Amino acid sequence: MNDSVLYSLVTRQTPCYVIDEAKIEENCKILSNVMEKTGARILLAQKAFSFYPLYPLIGKYLSGTAASGLYEAKLGAEEMGGETHVFSGAYRDSDMPEISKICDHIIFNSVNQLMHFKDYCLSGNSGRKNEIGIRINPELSTQKEHEIYDPCAPGSRLGITLSSLEEALDDDPTILNGVTGFHFHTLCEQGAEPLKKTADAVIEKFGPYLSKLKWINLGGGHHITKPDYNIDLLIEVIKRFQDEFGLTVYLEPGEAVALNAGYLVTEIIDKTTNGDVTNLILDTSAACHMPDVLEMPYRPPLFGSGKAGVLPFTYRLGSATCLSGDVIGDYSFPEKKEIGDKLIFEDMAIYSFVKNNTFNGMPLPSLIVLHKDSSCETIKQFGYEDFKMRLG
Repeated sequence: MNDSVLYSLVTRQTPCYVIDEAKIEENCKILSNVMEKTGARILLAQKAFSFYPLYPLIGKYLSGTAASGLYEAKLGAEEMGGETHVFSGAYRDSDMPEISKICDHIIFNSVNQLMHFKDYCLSGNSGRKNEIGIRINPELSTQKEHEIYDPCAPGSRLGITLSSLEEALDDDPTILNGVTGFHFHTLCEQGAEPLKKTADAVIEKFGPYLSKLKWINLGGGHHITKPDYNIDLLIEVIKRFQDEFGLTVYLEPGEAVALNAGYLVTEIIDKTTNGDVTNLILDTSAACHMPDVLEMPYRPPLFGSGKAGVLPFTYRLGSATCLSGDVIGDYSFPEKKEIGDKLIFEDMAIYSFVKNNTFNGMPLPSLIVLHKDSSCETIKQFGYEDFKMRLG
C-alpha cells in the first residue's frame, strides 16, 4: 500500500468500506484472459459482491451476472446487462413472471420446482423463452474447514443427487425434456484441484446426460485471482467439458472478482484491560460489518499488524456492541495503539457489506470508491433513517 493510498484511507470518516477500483479491474482482466483462452463465459456472482457502481467497469470484462433470486436478477440486468442467470433454493410463484422476463438461464434446485415452472418458462408467455437447468449434487465434499459452506454434506438441501434424478426419471421419463444445462456449485474460496475432483465426479456420475445438454455451469467458489491459483488446471477442466460433451461452460465466481479489492477503515474509540488482555474497542463490528469473522470463522488481514505475540504490542480487537463474542481477533503491532488511531482491515469487499446489519443500532459503514489516482469518492453514507426504515 503506497503512501497516497494509505493517506486516502486513514483520513476517511469511519467506519467505511473502501473499494479499490484498480484491483477490481486487475482481477477482471485475469478472468477475461481465462475467457479468451477457453471460450468459457464468466459471470459475477452478486451474492458475494453487489456494489453496482462498479458494474459498468466489471461488465467491460465479464459476460454478465449470476443472481440468487429476483432482487439480484433485477440489479444485474439493470446495472450491468449482458447475460443474467439465476439459481435459487426455491422460487415463489409470484416472482417467476418477472424472473422469467429478466433471466437468460433459470436453474432449479429440485425436480418439484422444475416440473412446477418448466412449462411456464418454456412457453414464452413472459415475452421470452428461458434456458432452464437443474442443479446437481455430485456428493463429493471438498470442504474440510468450513462445513457451513459444504453443499455436498449428507442431507444437503442443495442440488439433486444422481439416485434422486434417476428415481424421478423412472416415474416420469420426460422430466429432463426442455432442460438445456446442469449446474453444480461445491467450492468455497478454493483452488482448481478441488474443482478437478468435482468435475471428475460429475462426469463419472452424470456423464450419460451431459452430451444431451447445451451448457454446464461450474458455479462459484473459484479463487482464480489468487496468486497461487492453478489457471492451467482450470483451463484443462473447462476444455474437457467442451471437448468431450460439446458444452458451453459457465463459471460464476464472486470472490475472484473482488478478492483483495476492499478495505474496512475503523477507529479505536476506547481501550479496556481485563487481566492480561488489553481490548481495543472499535467503531466497527464483526457481527454487523464482517459476519464471516464469526460464521466461518475467519481472521481478516489487518494492515501493519501481525499475529498475537509476534510484534511488541498485542491487543484484542472488539466492537462496541453488547455481544460478548463480537470479537475480531488478537493482533500485534510494532507500536502502542491509542484511542483515535485508525485501523485498516483488508480483503473487505467480498461477503461484507452484502451481509451487514444494524444489530444494536450500529451505523452501517459508508461506501467509498478508491479511484486509480488514489482519490476517494463517497458513493453512499448511511444514517439514522437507514436504520429506522428497516424496522417499520
